[in-house]
Formats: sequence, C-alpha cells, structure tokens
Amino acid sequence: MFSQAIFLQGLGLGASLIMPIGAQNAHVIRTAVRGRHLLPTVAACILVDVALIALGMSGFGALIESSPRVMMAARWGGAAFLLWYGLRCLRSAWRGQEDGVADDGAAAAQPGSAFRALGLVLALSLLNPHVYLDTVVLLGAVGSSLAQDHRTSFAAGAMTASLLWFSGLGLAARRCAFVLARPKVWRAIETFTGLTMLVLAALLARAA
Repeated sequence: MFSQAIFLQGLGLGASLIMPIGAQNAHVIRTAVRGRHLLPTVAACILVDVALIALGMSGFGALIESSPRVMMAARWGGAAFLLWYGLRCLRSAWRGQEDGVADDGAAAAQPGSAFRALGLVLALSLLNPHVYLDTVVLLGAVGSSLAQDHRTSFAAGAMTASLLWFSGLGLAARRCAFVLARPKVWRAIETFTGLTMLVLAALLARAA
C-alpha cells in the first residue's frame, strides 16, 4: 500500500544523501559545462542509484551493516577513493585551464567518446565505496526497518530524489555553463570540491 508520508521520508533522506557535493555531482557539473554526453551521464547516475537502492531494500544493506569487517573495508575503501578524487580536483584547480572544462569539439566527435564518457561515470559511481554506504547500507537499513507494506513507498521516494536531483543539477549546470566555464569560477569549484572530498575522506577514516 502506498504511503505518502513514507514516500516523503524516503524522498527527504535520499535527497539529504545525494545533494551534498560528491564525485557524481562534480562529474555531472563538469559534463554539463563541457556540453558533451550530458544526457547519458545523468541517466547513468540515476540508474545506478535506483539499482543500488533496490539492492539495499532487498535486505543486502542490512546484511552488510551486520558485518563489521565488510563495513570497515567499505569505509576505508571510500576514504581512499575520496582522497584520490579530492587530490585530483585540487590538482585540476592548481593547473587551471590545462585540466579545465574547455570544450573540445574534436574530442567530442571521436568514435566511442560517448562510451568512454559512460564508462567514466559508471566507474565514479560503482568504484566509489561511499556510494554503497549511502544507498545500499544507509537507505537499505532504514528502508528494511519499515513495515513490509511501507518499503516500496520509501524506495520510490529515495529513487525519486535521485531522479529529480541529477536531472535538475544537469539542467541548471548546463544553463549556467557560460558562468561555470570561466577559469576562475571553475578553479573555485574544483578547489571547494577537492577540499570537501578530503574532509569526507577524513571523516570516513575516523569512523573506520
């Protein structure tokens, strides 16, 4: 039975986990500013989240949470990934336009570039243990604790949050591309993203 209150609970919790700056969000913004393969990038982020939320709601999240060793490995893996991504963003900010978001029509026209772009967003999503902690473990644990007839409403809310957020983020970033593509603005974004990733990495390592 559908419950609006439980749906909104899933929507709110899902949004609170998805909206903070992270590897997926930064990549969607970068893709939107470059103006290349935005639709498949956004679609991939949404589909990955939907699949992982469904996996967590199946009880897999609670199973992982009950294993201290798996949780510790996930936290250390997430910390390592966030450290790498944070340093990558700071390097991009330091080097400026060389690693920036300037559009390159030739690169966009290369055969297979869409598949490479899709492969990159899948790697940022599926190889990031932090994504599993948010979707499979946390959302899955909360959803699995609900009554059986409320779990579908909760999952639908969390999945809707992903759909609305990534779609809105891609559209907003694309419309603001003329501002975001400015070297100084992009370097500020990269610096903020990098520092945020380092803080999250430290918090995950401390929890582990």
